[in-house]
Amino acid sequence: MIKDLPYEERPRERLIKHGAQVLSNAELIAIIIGTGSKRESAISLAQRLIMEDRGLKFIVDSSVEKLASIKGIGIAKAVKLKAAVELGRRMMLSTGSDSFTITSPEDVINLMMDEMRYLTKEHFKVIMLNVKNKVIAIETISIGSLNTSIVHPREVFKAAIERSSSSIILVHNHPSGDPTPSREDIEVTKRLVEGGNILGIKVLDHVIIGDGRGISLKEKGYYEFE
Repeated sequence: MIKDLPYEERPRERLIKHGAQVLSNAELIAIIIGTGSKRESAISLAQRLIMEDRGLKFIVDSSVEKLASIKGIGIAKAVKLKAAVELGRRMMLSTGSDSFTITSPEDVINLMMDEMRYLTKEHFKVIMLNVKNKVIAIETISIGSLNTSIVHPREVFKAAIERSSSSIILVHNHPSGDPTPSREDIEVTKRLVEGGNILGIKVLDHVIIGDGRGISLKEKGYYEFE
């Protein structure tokens, strides 16, 4: 039990003294859920929870009901976990793009990875930039399998024009976790690059987000960006 640990080795006390970054995933989860059970400490319960399936991704993907069904979790702890996940997501969205400058595909991948790697459907987003390549806004254009019918240039460039964007970067995710572009990905990119050239809004790149890695179509030479 946590109460049996030396005071300075307990998760909350370690966080206070050394900062949250020194704690393991299980220790952070233990702080969120607060208590374990009569037979299991909060840390042991947290360790079992993230070993149930796919680590932290399991918590992100699971519903409250699924988490609550795990022995020792229950509705109250499940709600706390999902609230923590959602709060982290909202904080990332509210601060992640603030005054952020894009200088490379890695910048795009780092900016969008946490938000997009666990999505179960394809989300097509547009990052809008000013003349200094600072992020003005990020907007979701469509949700669903990528094709030319749902990703229409009108919708993409309408958002960019409204924000007075100098250029844009296209981003979408592959729920499979493999960011390798499909034929449809390349066709959509070609259509949007041509539309941007007509309107005077450059499409700088198209980045595909997988699970833990991303691919830049420009960097990999899948299409010639002007």
